Amino acid sequence: MSAVTTLKQNTEFHRVYGRGKSVSSPVLVTYALKSRNSVCRVGITASKKLGNAVVRNRCRRVIRAAYSSLAPECGAGWDIVFVARYKTRSQKMQSVASVMERQLIELGVIENDSGEISS
Repeated sequence: MSAVTTLKQNTEFHRVYGRGKSVSSPVLVTYALKSRNSVCRVGITASKKLGNAVVRNRCRRVIRAAYSSLAPECGAGWDIVFVARYKTRSQKMQSVASVMERQLIELGVIENDSGEISS
């Protein structure tokens, strides 16, 4: 499995926040913006409101693992930012992955089962 290309610069995150579409749930907020890149780039954030560094790192690990299970289905050319929310703290990777999949389908990053792209 290849490494995931990540968003690193603050300006890249703010561009996705400002111009991208978003979908939220009690577990996760997902922002997505179509880009001209040939790969799908991902950024993950966890606020200090979630807890100490151990808790924030666990939230990021869970989100990263959930995304890696869905990465083959994602279309190329997207910048995606996942924001952990308070309920992410108590969730397992499988439940975060199901929420993430619904959100990515709604944003059009992953195609529906019927083959149509949702917008």
